[in-house]
Amino acid sequence: MAKKQAETIKFVDALREVADTKGLSDEAVVGALEEAIIRAYIKYLGGGDDAVVTCHVDPETGKIDLAQIKKVVEEKDLVDDYLEITPEDAKELGGKKVKVGDDFAIPCAVDELSKITALAIRTNFRVKLAEAERTALYKVYKDHIGEMMVGTVEKADDRNVTIMIGRTSIELTRHELIGDEYFRVGDQIKVYIQEVRTASIDGKDKGPQIQATRSSEGFLKRLFEEEIHEIYEGSVVIKAIARKAGVRSKVAVASMNEDIDATGACIGQGGSRIQRIVSQLGNGKGKEKIDVVNYSDNAGLFILESVRPVQALGVKVNEEEKTAVVVIRDGDLPLGLGKSRANIDLAGKLTGYKLEILEESKANALGVEFTPAADIQHAAEEEKKLAERAALIRKTEEEAARRAEEAAKKKAAEEEAQRLAALAAEEEAKRLAAEEAAKEEEAAAQQQPQQPKPEKVAPKAAARPEDFPLEATNPAAAALRAVELAKQQAAKAAEEEAVAPEAEEQPVKTDVKTTTTLADLEAGLNASRDKKPASQSKKRPRKITEDEVKHDVAPTVSSTVNAMPVYTEEELSEIEAEENAVYDDVDDDVDYSEYDQYYDDDGK
Repeated sequence: MAKKQAETIKFVDALREVADTKGLSDEAVVGALEEAIIRAYIKYLGGGDDAVVTCHVDPETGKIDLAQIKKVVEEKDLVDDYLEITPEDAKELGGKKVKVGDDFAIPCAVDELSKITALAIRTNFRVKLAEAERTALYKVYKDHIGEMMVGTVEKADDRNVTIMIGRTSIELTRHELIGDEYFRVGDQIKVYIQEVRTASIDGKDKGPQIQATRSSEGFLKRLFEEEIHEIYEGSVVIKAIARKAGVRSKVAVASMNEDIDATGACIGQGGSRIQRIVSQLGNGKGKEKIDVVNYSDNAGLFILESVRPVQALGVKVNEEEKTAVVVIRDGDLPLGLGKSRANIDLAGKLTGYKLEILEESKANALGVEFTPAADIQHAAEEEKKLAERAALIRKTEEEAARRAEEAAKKKAAEEEAQRLAALAAEEEAKRLAAEEAAKEEEAAAQQQPQQPKPEKVAPKAAARPEDFPLEATNPAAAALRAVELAKQQAAKAAEEEAVAPEAEEQPVKTDVKTTTTLADLEAGLNASRDKKPASQSKKRPRKITEDEVKHDVAPTVSSTVNAMPVYTEEELSEIEAEENAVYDDVDDDVDYSEYDQYYDDDGK
């Protein structure tokens, strides 16, 4: 068990080491191994490449599940036992629930494979790893097409150079190099990724291949962008490049800023900038020359610029056929043609015209009518002025159109503001009219006689004993109080007579008014005599003492006093007898405390 576990760990570590070495993911390595095992097992079966085989490798445990898949068919329908199997044979191999139409897997232990099969697995695994590596390479470099990259020389000879970029080796042929340049192992060189394409052998996909070069126009353009910041920033633009690697290159540039000279910015002070670029174009004996020319929309002027360093006298241009004849001074033909016609060919490639160069004497002998260079330059300047004027007019028109549009928008905004103001004024007028109408209605309503509002009836208050007059609650006490009042008045009159004896005796009229008639008092006394207290209190009502009720005889009243006594002597005697009487039939358990309020200490 321990040995098997150690083998599993060793297998998993080997897979991860391969993945790290090749720069691949674990899934890519496992997939390559599965495909290698499948191809080797199909060959091991020996029945043909159409066998259906499945393989699964667990990267964590190293377990390999390998099986051949056969279709379950009836025995009478069996055609090829290499691809098909009957239900009976499937049951013998362990298929318990097998029915016709199912796919039956016949497992195979990897340990049972022969040594030859193991060698085939190893070979196939290497091939699949290479394909996986190229696929990963394509995913990495497909987005780097048109960019400059730095590689290290691994191998170099007279025919090609092999460089390593990252984890990938790229081979450069002599055609992709610059002239007769040479390199040594370990040198750092720049290459331009020109293309990443898929390679195939015998119709089978072998993965992508990277095509790098140092001899293309793109390589030179990237050098200009790296060394000249005006081009990198965009103030100077490269319009066209024509190049013959190792011999000569022509670069047409144009300035996007009137204050910047395009050719001067590229050449630099004393040629410093252009020399830095030339120094990176190979290390052979012959250095590549670079001509930086000004680009022009005028075909004649552009051709005159493109044939430099030779000074052309004039040009005859055929716009329809895209051809031109360049006339130069006698004796300048070698300079105009350049080495191996490089100068005139590159000028034609740069401008897009098929150029022919003639000396002045030969052109006159042939009767070539050409436009002098001065006239071409003057015409180009006039075209430039016209173009600038047209651009100015166009800009003015655009500005006028913009202003007109802004004015129209402003006018529309003002009209909309006026409309909204009118609506607001109308709404305000309606509101004021409504308020005025409401005021008029209110004034008219105030002028009309107002209807009296119904009086509110106060709710009846609950009656309390103290709210009733004494005559209603206790007639006897009220009568005694009236007698006492009469006595007090008589005593007061006697005192007044004693103070002024000499005064003439005047007849005194004493009017004793009672609120209750004699018949009412008698009826109240009888009712109070017969009535029993309703309260359940056991306290007897307090008896009025003799001191509290004085029985003084009323003073003699003058005969002239016309007064009627409240009670007769006989009635008073009965009242006194009744007060002194003992009521045996009264229940002692009755509480008369609620009547105490009528018999307070003041005798009221």
